[in-house]
Amino acid sequence: MTLMSFLTPFMASSIMVALPSIALEFDLTAISLSWISNAYLLATAVFLVPFGRLADIHGRRRIFMYGIWIFSFASLAAGAAPVSAVLIAARVLQGVGAAMTLSTSTAILSSVFSPGERGKAFGYNVAAVYTGLSLGPFLGGFLTQHFGWHSIFLINFPMGLFLIVLAGRVLKQEWMEAKGESFDVAGSIVYGLTLSAMMTGFSLLPKISGALFAGASILGFTIFITRESRLRSPVLNIRLFKENRVFAFSNLAALINYSATAAIAFLLSLYLQYIKGMTPQQAGIILVAQPIIQAIVSPSAGKLSDKIEPQIVASIGMVCTAVGLGLLAFLSMTTSTSFLVAVLLLLGLGFALFSSPNTHAIMAAVEKKQYGVASSAVATMRLTGQMMSMGIATLIFALFIGQQKITPELYPQLLQSIRTAFSFFSVVCFCGIFASLARGKMRNES
Repeated sequence: MTLMSFLTPFMASSIMVALPSIALEFDLTAISLSWISNAYLLATAVFLVPFGRLADIHGRRRIFMYGIWIFSFASLAAGAAPVSAVLIAARVLQGVGAAMTLSTSTAILSSVFSPGERGKAFGYNVAAVYTGLSLGPFLGGFLTQHFGWHSIFLINFPMGLFLIVLAGRVLKQEWMEAKGESFDVAGSIVYGLTLSAMMTGFSLLPKISGALFAGASILGFTIFITRESRLRSPVLNIRLFKENRVFAFSNLAALINYSATAAIAFLLSLYLQYIKGMTPQQAGIILVAQPIIQAIVSPSAGKLSDKIEPQIVASIGMVCTAVGLGLLAFLSMTTSTSFLVAVLLLLGLGFALFSSPNTHAIMAAVEKKQYGVASSAVATMRLTGQMMSMGIATLIFALFIGQQKITPELYPQLLQSIRTAFSFFSVVCFCGIFASLARGKMRNES
């Protein structure tokens, strides 16, 4: 579980520093370029909940193994992509494979570890995520500069094959506490179409068509929630959100946190390479500061949440994150590297204090037969938040830059876009502090 938790964020963060190189090769606009990231996020978010439910019914190990296969071969296809359309299609397949592993990994860990040890287990798992995030920009920048952006995808293929062999040898047990229950196909389709409409609407705003898609997504969510509330075997148990305060507010806090922070690497990668004139490798070295702190602190934060209320630890993390985002809103043409690194270290501390305690709170709030759905909820909040974050960044680019390539003449507009995004995200994260505090205490699992 931990090795796969390393691989998917490594892929996500390493590609960020390669985006300018991809834009140059395929002659992409800023908005078109954002879909290299958005296609992966959208596919993952769409399939997370359905695969989490399927894993509870048909086996978490089985879904996890299939996910590694799909992710690995999609990486190979992306590395060999001759045009941007093929690359985006491969990114969609990567997202499907990632959804299958993300929806099962936390559930499997919850099945294996006792309640008193889960915080520690989640801490190490989150540390693996942040190690992948930390190595991604550095290695991604190195590979892009010396071997081209294709190498970032190609290196994931042998890593995936190794994981397939390893998982096949050591992952013997199967978990399917909801075996025999029905699967809601129609609800899964409505859910997927709704998320797709939301992301498409973000990318098209402020056009009328964007507003129509956004309106359709609101209608879709209303239909989905109404439908799922009435079913005996829903794809997503809405009652968990209505009746379980800890579960509901912990997921809301996660959604807000990721909505405010997921676009950081994307925005800073553009800032460092366009505004500051750095190479992909240099940008990667700067960006590595944040996830390094996350990887170091996460295990301790997880252990801490085994002893004291996750509500307290996670809320402190949210405060640190809100302050860091506020500081990034003051970026300028002359901002020093030391200032940027210091802010990234603060953000890394905030992420570490928030993530594993918050995950611990979510998983401790449900029964065993709901682990797959809860695991999917954790990942769905993360991916939906990431999707919304990138969507907001895309919207801001559309307002300030439009459908134009990023040239030196547009650098002032690019900088203003980045500053506006960080200002908005800081306010969003500040609101998330109250959601984190509102969950209440959860010391009832011992």
